[in-house]
Amino acid sequence: MGKKSKTINGSGLEIAEIEPLTAQQVVAFESNKHLVLYGCAGTGKTFVGCYLAYDDISKGLYEKLIIIRSAVPTRDIGYLPGTLTEKTSVYEEPYKDIAVDIFQRGDAYQILKTKNLVHFMTTSYLRGITLRDAVIVIDECQNMTFHELDSLITRVGRNCRIIFSGDFKQSDLKTNGMGDFLAVLEYMDEFDFIEFGVKDVVRSEFVKNYILAKSEL
Repeated sequence: MGKKSKTINGSGLEIAEIEPLTAQQVVAFESNKHLVLYGCAGTGKTFVGCYLAYDDISKGLYEKLIIIRSAVPTRDIGYLPGTLTEKTSVYEEPYKDIAVDIFQRGDAYQILKTKNLVHFMTTSYLRGITLRDAVIVIDECQNMTFHELDSLITRVGRNCRIIFSGDFKQSDLKTNGMGDFLAVLEYMDEFDFIEFGVKDVVRSEFVKNYILAKSEL
């Protein structure tokens, strides 16, 4: 944690300066481009993406954070009670925890949502909308089809920063179309691609040791 703090406009919440913990996190913090953050679990990809988004908002560069996840998990949520909104809220939990860590308040995420500073949606809700003045964090992007990714990126309007986050080893890039999509992003030359390896695991030594052991078998 750093020493200064910044206020998220209209929320009363302060975001502390956070020092990157690994060399690859430093690269992400120093980038001023769109980002593709990829690599193994526990490396802080989603946390870094959300922190950078909140930091950019605190600087007045964008108005809000939009978090988007694949609609694929909804294949299973039909068995859960409640409305579709209530069912999909299950997938917001990681972002609530991240907000608690960043703002050191248990109700931070709810405050941000109430103030329209954070929006959560799945790829099912993208048709016909335009995303503006926002940092767009596309999480678990390895679960998305080319059609979902294509539909998503063509929704991006003026003044947006895009941050993709995912673990490509958990997905077949040829099957889901992610490989073709990444090739397009590379050709655009507007993204920094940052790979997080085992040495970047920050969740715990236990997780790092597990991933190391798994890679050896």
